[in-house]
Amino acid sequence: MKHEKIQPSKAVIEALKNHSSEGLSRRDAIKMLGIGGVVGVMGMPPSLYADEPSSKSGKQAKILVVGAGSGGIMALARLRSALPNADITIIAPNEIHLYQPGQVFMAAGLYTIDDIVKDNKDFIADDVTWIKDEVASFDPDNNKVVTRAGKEVSYDFMVVATGMEYHYDWIKGLTEDDIGKNGISSVYLSDLEKGTAKGGTVTWEWFEALKEAAASGKKPTAIYTSPNTAIKCGGAPQKMLYLSADHLRKDDLGANYIFATNSGKLFKHPEIVASLEKVQKGYDTITNKFSHNLVAIDVKNKVATFEATYEIKGEYDEDLEEYDMTEEKRMVDLKYDFIHIVPPMSASQALIDSPLGWQKGTAKGWLEVDPYSLQHRRYKNVFGIGDVCGIPLCRTGGSARHQGPVVVGNLVSALEDKALKEKFDGYTVCPIKTEYGRIIMAEFNYEGLAPTIPFLDPAEPRFLWWAFDLYQLKPMYWYLMLRGWF
Repeated sequence: MKHEKIQPSKAVIEALKNHSSEGLSRRDAIKMLGIGGVVGVMGMPPSLYADEPSSKSGKQAKILVVGAGSGGIMALARLRSALPNADITIIAPNEIHLYQPGQVFMAAGLYTIDDIVKDNKDFIADDVTWIKDEVASFDPDNNKVVTRAGKEVSYDFMVVATGMEYHYDWIKGLTEDDIGKNGISSVYLSDLEKGTAKGGTVTWEWFEALKEAAASGKKPTAIYTSPNTAIKCGGAPQKMLYLSADHLRKDDLGANYIFATNSGKLFKHPEIVASLEKVQKGYDTITNKFSHNLVAIDVKNKVATFEATYEIKGEYDEDLEEYDMTEEKRMVDLKYDFIHIVPPMSASQALIDSPLGWQKGTAKGWLEVDPYSLQHRRYKNVFGIGDVCGIPLCRTGGSARHQGPVVVGNLVSALEDKALKEKFDGYTVCPIKTEYGRIIMAEFNYEGLAPTIPFLDPAEPRFLWWAFDLYQLKPMYWYLMLRGWF
């Protein structure tokens, strides 16, 4: 049975369509969307209600934005307001904009593709030069980039917002074409350049197939993976686990669920871990396989091969009063009936090959920016926003929203030869869907948990957050965030 599809208010949508982004104030948009109370409760900054950004400059400059996902479009909107005399160019091949969190609700049977795609031209103003191509190489020493078509584009300041790339082919035996077949799904599957978001569709079909198998009388085995790279929305693998398990539970069905993650625990913060352990006890058998990274798959025979890391206890050290511990890696084969795969992810190859990426450590290849100012550590006229930034945490749309005013405020200061005062605190948010109708809104920053409603236990699954995520966040994204108003 398909779950009820949620539609935004038609009156709200029509009202917003009848206003241009230039003629509708933030205050009016908030009133139309009916989110004023939520904004107040969630402790949003007073600047949300201001019609003009706090940082502006009348100077002329050539500004380049690379990427037209969430971060790039949010930065672009704010830059247009902050720098009215600037010559702004954006380089991005995708004419379609995808509301990426919506793929999870598609997988749950609550959204369709029409709910999560719009034309990027709706968010890129006519006074912005839009080069519908991709950057093939960055040359920050000469303040220019080169596109795939060979076009050179120079800049005075650049904002890099190239996001992440998915690599299903890094898993031996797997190709992107395998997703949606032979019991394999992945909610991430999409092609922004072509405007497709197949991940949500194939995963909803996977939910239904899993239920049908469970109803046949034999308990199927379902594996949910999480790789050894940074990923977009770190909670997504568990969202798929709990939503699919709840989809079965509603019909008193179950499966043998295996959560196989490269991580050594369910979540970064112990308060959230304790809550998730309690959630897991409410489902049929869930087995956690920590320190397990999917490296190969036999699609035909349905066998997944993991590189598992184990700690081996050695001799006891009397001086330190502890055992010597060493790591040992083993290859582990797990049979499955169904498997949900989160692919390994990386920055774009153009960035990895450029001087802009980190040159060492686990951050190698990601944009080398200061974690607070989001300014490049070596090229001071380059800033970063969104998933591409090589900083701790922060690969969610919520992070990009908080980074937007920091990036633009500091870019304006740099243009004016002033000290950079805006600071990003590392805010990110992970709405972990623990069942249909309940979400743990895990908000945290560089210091630890950072709930916007301090008197609510941030580890408690709540309907409030489910309603906010499902009903209100999407219209807020389309009509406020992407316009730089939120």
